[in-house]
This record gives sequence, structure tokens and C-alpha cells, in this order.
Amino acid sequence: MQLTTLARQLRAIALPAALAVAATSAFAQAGKPQYGGQLNIGNVYVTVSPLSPDNADWPWKHNQDTGLVYEQLFAADLTKARRNGGKYPFISDAWLPTDSLRGELAESWKMEQNPLRVVVKLRRGVMFPAKPGVMEARELTAEDVVFSYERLNKSPKKIPGYFDHLTKVEANDKHTVTFHFKEYNAEWDYRFGWGYYSAIIPKEVAAAGATQWKNLNGTGPYTLGEYVQSASLSFNKNPNYWDKEKIGGQEYKLPFADKITYRYIKDEATFLTALRTAKLDILEAVRWSAVEELKKSAPQIQWSRYLANGGSFIALRMDTKPFDDVRVRRALNMAVDKQAIIKQYYGGNAEMFTYPMHPNYTGYYEPLETMPPEVKELYTFNPAKAKQLLAEAGHPKGFSFKVQTSSSSVEADLLAMIAAYLQKVGVTMEIETLDYGAYLSAMTTKKNAPGYFMFLGHTNPTTALRKSFVKGQMWNPSQFYDADIEKKMAEVLAEPDERVRQVKVRLMTRQILAQAPSILLPTPYVYTGWWPWVKNYGGELRAGAERPGPIHARIWVDQELKKKLGK
Repeated sequence: MQLTTLARQLRAIALPAALAVAATSAFAQAGKPQYGGQLNIGNVYVTVSPLSPDNADWPWKHNQDTGLVYEQLFAADLTKARRNGGKYPFISDAWLPTDSLRGELAESWKMEQNPLRVVVKLRRGVMFPAKPGVMEARELTAEDVVFSYERLNKSPKKIPGYFDHLTKVEANDKHTVTFHFKEYNAEWDYRFGWGYYSAIIPKEVAAAGATQWKNLNGTGPYTLGEYVQSASLSFNKNPNYWDKEKIGGQEYKLPFADKITYRYIKDEATFLTALRTAKLDILEAVRWSAVEELKKSAPQIQWSRYLANGGSFIALRMDTKPFDDVRVRRALNMAVDKQAIIKQYYGGNAEMFTYPMHPNYTGYYEPLETMPPEVKELYTFNPAKAKQLLAEAGHPKGFSFKVQTSSSSVEADLLAMIAAYLQKVGVTMEIETLDYGAYLSAMTTKKNAPGYFMFLGHTNPTTALRKSFVKGQMWNPSQFYDADIEKKMAEVLAEPDERVRQVKVRLMTRQILAQAPSILLPTPYVYTGWWPWVKNYGGELRAGAERPGPIHARIWVDQELKKKLGK
């Protein structure tokens, strides 16, 4: 596919049964949207407190925490959600196919070939609200986009190579920005358009201190209300927000709810109780094991089921003995009965093979049954072969190693189950639990233990490989390095034809998995639950990279139904 074709595509507790019946009927007939009310939401990562409000710190959770305030050039076109008759569930952590994009701050954009560049026209009249002690109200301009890009690019925390495809970004006039390319990069729109770090932050916020929550100020549908450390982030309606939502053929000014609060709750029993008692209107991630009880105790709750957008694994440091020997890494995989994990731990609510490619990545994902034997073997329980490989690698009596995990994880029983399997082949796995900040820092500073347990979001097909299997990348806890993979990764990113990229990614996935960089584990199904007064919502989770803000801004609260249900 030529660049011109690509450019065209880019444009292109239970209540009486009677009330339960009433709730179901009201849910089926949403009625006319209402303004006002409040929403309390437990996000996908409800156990993980906000990290930094400054995207120049390159915090992976920035959009989830600030995406109601800060906007980006592009976002998901939510009119194409399945609940609206479209084909997209908008659940993936950071995967927006080209035809699912809309301009957010960008009114239009065009890729030009000679010279290679992307010209972005900004919406006119989009305003930053006044923020006492920070800035006066003013219009968004092209200079704000350039400033935001340059802050990211100059940050010492920048992901290596992230903007190497660009030579410069310039403001041509008040509402036009041009991105000049050194070379094509298949992730260009993700990296600075709708990605994890793509928020447009005004210079006044940076000058006042972008790392201070009190200074948060953007063009989004909400302004910051209050941050209660490790407990909540609240947002108040921005009365001068620019965007609208069409419902039933009529346009409505956004946002609908007066206030949105994100709750952070580390204890699983506590956040499940919060949903059951309607202290949370939405809980975006509920383990399968809790759902049946909730369906009985709170039958009015609506549910959406999805395959988790990430892989569970124990990364094995390939630069550290004994994991520098592929035989040891393969042995540990064969020592774990993964089918038993699916049946016993997940009650059948999991899939064996979903990492590093998610099955939703059509064209990029290859099922396990068509993988080569050396990959299939890693998912087959064979403790005898595991012992043989350990002996061949010089460990006939096994060895001990440390695995680090986070206090925010709810998978302690899973780790104990894996440790029991490894013990049967002579390998002792010592589990160290760290506070999330220390846990994350261990990986990002490359000081993590030889074993590192994590659930890692896929992101999108190319980033899934680049971020974890290229040297020096932040999300590479196994310290994977293969010169051939480095070369192929560069080729994939430079390839404008998606069909060719898909083939290359499938072949690279085979090559990476054969090296067994981790103890690869099944991926569970997860549920999103919401009460029936939550309208204009169907379980969507992301309108960008870990960015639910545009989804939440479009939700309206049926306050009459909420009162009728006694909540």
C-alpha cells in the first residue's frame, strides 16, 4: 500500500424483583439524555494510584488519570462503537485502527509524500479555561502542539528512539501544524497523536509546574476538582467545552455529568462492595470469580465480558544466570501445567495463547495450533522434559531465584501455584512483593530481580513487540536482545503496507516466542459492570491509549431511575 493510499484511509446487594424489571425496561429504553448528576468510577487499574500529571515524566497511566482534562490531536470515533452499530468495542488498551480514528483537537490531517510530512489543521475556538495562579483563558493554537511535542522530545525520561522518525514539528500559522518526517513510521499517529504521552499541555501549566496536580489545566470536558492522594481524583464540568454528542439525531453539548470521580481502591473485596452497593457506578475490571455472586446480590448491574488486553508472565532476565541459557527458560515453561491454571485457577475463564499478540489483532495474530513445534512445546506440560533440560544446562538439582511482584496485584494465589509446579522440578521461586512505585522503578531502571511477574498491556501490534523485545526499551524486564529482531523491528516500522507488516509481525512473534523470554501464562477474561442509570455506555474502556476520558464525558446519568432504585 502506497503512502497516498494510507493518507486517504487516514481521512477516510439485591432489590425487589419489580424494581429489577423496571431497571431492565429503563435500560432498554434510554430516553432523552439528561444533564447533571455525578459518576463514581473504578477504572481498569483501580488498584493503581495516579502516577504523575506531567506527560514529560512519561508515565504510562497519564491518560487514564488526566484524560478528562487534557486532549490530544486524535481520539476514537465512538460513533463506530458496537453499541452504536459499529464494529469496534473500544476495549483495547492502545489500539485504534485507522478507520476508527476521529480528529479531537485536529479538525483534519493529511499525509504528503514529497517531502514526507503530515499537515494538521486544528479546530478553531477551542479554549483553555482560566486557572487562577496558572493562566488566563485563551484559545488553543498550533504553538501549543509544538510546545507539547518539544517538551516530550527533550525529556530525559523519553523512550529511546520514540521520535527518531521526525526531523521537526513546526507551526505554520495559528491553526496549522506540520510534522516533518525523516522516514515513515507505522506508529506515527500513535506516538504523537493519540498515544500514552500525546496530551497537549499549555506552556503556562509547564511554567507553573506540570508535576503539581493543582496546576492541571487543559481543553477537555472537565477541570480538576481535587486529588486525594491514593484515594480519588475528582473532576468538575467544564461549561465552555467545545465538543458535542449526537444522540437520536439530536446534538447535545458535552459533557453530561456535573462531576466525575475516579476512585482508587487497593483491596479487591472493598472495590467489589463499592460496586454492589452503588458507591461505584462503573467498575471497569472485575475478575470472573466475583461476577456470579454480584449477579445474584445486585442483579440490576449490567455486564460486558472481554479478554484482558495484556499478557501475564514471569519475565526471566536473559542477561542473568541461569536464565541466559534458553534451555533453562524453556524448562520452566514446560514445568508449569498451564491447562490446569486455566481450569483450576481461572475456572475455564481464560485463553492459553494471547501474548504478545492479542487475538483481536486481525492479521497480526497467529493461533497456537499453527505455530511451529518449538513454540507449541512451551505450552505443553512436560515436567520430565523440563528436568532433562535443566540437567543438560548444568542444574540437575535445580536452583533458586527471586520473583518480584506488585502489592497492587491480585494474583498472589497464581504465583503460589506456579511456585508449587517449579518446586517439583527442583526450582525454588522466592516471591518478593513491592509497593507499586518500587516495583515499577525496579523495571524501568533495569534493576529488577531475575524473575519479574507482571500483567503487561499489549498496546498495539507493533508496539507489543517493540516495547518488550528491543534493547533499552522501558517495558523489557527480560532484557531481551536479538540483533536480528532489532533489524526486523526497524523494517516493520518503516513498512507502509499493513498487509506486509502483518506477515512480518507474525514471523517475528514466532522467533521471539521460541526463545522463551518468560514463563508465559494464560490470559483471563474480565468483566466490566455498571448500574442501569449509566446511559450512553456499553462497556467501552478506551478512546485512545489507556484513555477513557472521552467515553466518560459522553455518559449521562438517569437520575430518576437511580432514585427509583433506591441508590
